[in-house]
Amino acid sequence: MSIQVVTAQVESIKDLTHDVRQLDLRLVEPAAIEFKPGQFISFEMPHPETGRLITRAYSIASSPSRPGLVTLLFNRVSGGPGSTLLYGFKEGDTAQFKGPAGHFTLRDDPGRELLFIATGTGITPIWSMLLANAERTDPRPATLLWGLRSQRDLYYQEELAALARTMPKLTAVLTLSRPDSGWSGETGRVQRLVEERVSSVAHLAAYLCGSGGMIGDVTKTLQQKGLCPIHREKYYDAAVGASE
Repeated sequence: MSIQVVTAQVESIKDLTHDVRQLDLRLVEPAAIEFKPGQFISFEMPHPETGRLITRAYSIASSPSRPGLVTLLFNRVSGGPGSTLLYGFKEGDTAQFKGPAGHFTLRDDPGRELLFIATGTGITPIWSMLLANAERTDPRPATLLWGLRSQRDLYYQEELAALARTMPKLTAVLTLSRPDSGWSGETGRVQRLVEERVSSVAHLAAYLCGSGGMIGDVTKTLQQKGLCPIHREKYYDAAVGASE
């Protein structure tokens, strides 16, 4: 799958939380791209201090079954050149990016159930994987463990419930590390859910995306429980790769 330069038009913008935005890009040239669930695209922009071109990468949240549309989820990072560029887009603007690229992709892993673990916007590539799995003729049983900070950081709750209704073999559990009063769901870090809810990894394929600390902790926990494929994508401050 070759990396190409793509021109797109900003079709819609949606603020999901106080610092998370969804951006839908309608492809213009080419009119569609092939990508694997979990891959990312890259934008170039001038560094605010040096002026030299730098690259920032953002995972694709949409399903490969919609090759003419690319959906991104990203955080607002104060002073970050990447989020400054993306937050500056208006509906109807033209955007140019390169991609797709990346090796954090949904595998076949025959006979294995899927375990997805995310923190923050580490949900982005995993969301594409969830959609792709749901569209399979025979979707794999899947579990999503997703960690956020507090109630104001919640998003995609209705979408997740709708996905679960269409895919009975999907179990989704969300935990808040710093919940406000009134929260009746799981609390604490997502690492705790892995320790308590994953009893065996013998028939699992794990996909981890989020903070480096979470990935390190969860990898260690899973390895203590046995052997299974573990696929990982490290985000910084819940932004993909070295994105800002």
